[in-house]
Amino acid sequence: MPIWLEAGAWGLLAGAALVIGALVAWFVQVPRSVVASVMAFGSGVLISALSFDLIDEAERTGGLLPTVAGALGGAVVYVAANVVLARHGARHRKRSQDQQPSEDEHGGSGTAIAIGALLDGIPESVVLGVSLLGGGGVGVSVLAAIFISNLPEGLSSAAGMKRGGRSARYVFGVWIGIALASGVAALVGSLLLQDAAPEAIAAITAVAAGAILAMVADTMIPEAFEKTHLYAGLLATIGFLAAFVVGRA
Repeated sequence: MPIWLEAGAWGLLAGAALVIGALVAWFVQVPRSVVASVMAFGSGVLISALSFDLIDEAERTGGLLPTVAGALGGAVVYVAANVVLARHGARHRKRSQDQQPSEDEHGGSGTAIAIGALLDGIPESVVLGVSLLGGGGVGVSVLAAIFISNLPEGLSSAAGMKRGGRSARYVFGVWIGIALASGVAALVGSLLLQDAAPEAIAAITAVAAGAILAMVADTMIPEAFEKTHLYAGLLATIGFLAAFVVGRA
């Protein structure tokens, strides 16, 4: 199988976790504490993958300065886009309770939430596609981190959408669309960068890592902490160590 097609398949698999989470939220009344706990765990898993796989690999390949500059640039771009979307009603897109506005409360918020969900998922998918370019196959710890974090993301956000009066057509349209976009992003990222210099790949990886870290801090940890409070740190640490063990096993 061509690398770019394999990248697309892995990206689609990781994005499918969002749809699974949304299905659970729509048909099952999951306690908010459970959602928050898994969100905290997933945050730790992602931070571990960023630290020991993405940033570390980018620094070893492209050098310290390009890695720092790329990660900072990715975070700045993500936060800037997030600020714009927040002003249009997507501020609480990963919240599971009543924080998400309805379309009547904030016109255009549905579109903003959908775009925000896409913004959250694209960097992760690009990283998956790029991880295949070294010839060693997909990074298992990175794939596991993205899949595990996507489940509570889809669950929490879909629960909030449902409470905000969004229809099933809207909710599943968003998440199926994001899953497909994740596959396309991984495919395109792998295809465009397959002949790129290692330094360029390292820079792209760093940019995506910075955006992912900003997303974790801006959207995942607040939802996790709001319900788990003092246990959020412990759950995140467990997730961090679990991903570390998987990466070293």
